[in-house]
Amino acid sequence: WFLDDMAALGAREPDHMPRATQYIPQMVTMIEELIAGGHAYEAEGHVLFAVESYSKYGALSGRTVKDMIAGSRVEVAPYKRNPMDFVLWKPSTGDQPGWESPWGFGRPGWHIECSAMAYELLGESFDIHGGGNDLMFPHHENEIAQSCCAHPHGDFARYWMHNEMLQVEGRKMSKSLGNFFTVRDLLDQGVPGEVIRFVFLSTHYRKPMDWTVEKARQARDTLTKWHYMAIGLTGDDLTRGEVLDDVIAALANDLNTHGAMTVLNRVYNEALLDRLPVADFVATANFLGFLTPNVSDWFIAPVKSGIVSGLSEQVPFFWIAEEIANHWNILRNEKEFARADALKASSLASGLELTALQYRPSANLSEDANFDELRKILEEL
Repeated sequence: WFLDDMAALGAREPDHMPRATQYIPQMVTMIEELIAGGHAYEAEGHVLFAVESYSKYGALSGRTVKDMIAGSRVEVAPYKRNPMDFVLWKPSTGDQPGWESPWGFGRPGWHIECSAMAYELLGESFDIHGGGNDLMFPHHENEIAQSCCAHPHGDFARYWMHNEMLQVEGRKMSKSLGNFFTVRDLLDQGVPGEVIRFVFLSTHYRKPMDWTVEKARQARDTLTKWHYMAIGLTGDDLTRGEVLDDVIAALANDLNTHGAMTVLNRVYNEALLDRLPVADFVATANFLGFLTPNVSDWFIAPVKSGIVSGLSEQVPFFWIAEEIANHWNILRNEKEFARADALKASSLASGLELTALQYRPSANLSEDANFDELRKILEEL
């Protein structure tokens, strides 16, 4: 279900989806390397990382070991040499999962799992490590310490990207507040994945993302206009589109998706005024994961959500206008001008105005458009 939900949001599948239980031998090997290097020690069936052996411990979160010890309110296990030392391996009882190891039957600590899998799949140095800002300490600090000590010639992660938390209508999401829901819940309510993606990308990842019904409604209406602009574009039209440099520049600046979305809205307005090829707008939108190649899917999708209003209320019928506009564009490209003019006239009489702009055909539906008549026109084509 996770992959299905991510696909609905337009997210690509990862190259690897490791499970910790598949990498137990690699974790044991890394722990042995840490012990051999003087960075870990065994005590009462546990193996612990010695934080004082890594001089840069705390650099990511801006803490010192001395300050951490002073501010700690957790009871310290007697077998620890330093209160901040953390577990690499711990014993398991009969009812707990466990594996045989040089230190007895047990299981790995939380942090060593990630370091071992990252090393096996990405090597001792890789570019980006992400995660919620609540994981910066202790999890990410501990990952850095054990990874850099086990592989001193590597950098582990060169860049850290910590995202803020999700809110709902300005409040923290929590089950106790009754405002907890999942991506699947939204999809089942009829909220398109593209709408969810739009709302998420409109906020920079380092700022709290506030999901609201109003934001979702606005996203739906904006996306409807975007899809509607793509009506009449053929595959050849789309291949001529170019991704705007300003969008790439925004993403290259700390993954500023908010800035990229701002550029995309500007590009839409320029294309609307015929100052920019629509194909460039569509190519740029595709680059950000919007406007699927078959735009009619958007218009014929069922509308079940309360977020739909205004322009969106006619969404189920827009595919009719799209098909007529596509056919009209084909006739014009094939120089069948008499048939194209006849189709334009009959469409206009039913509330659909077809106009040829510099870069694209424009299809404009009037408020009193007769979709029954437009459907008949489409059936006769």
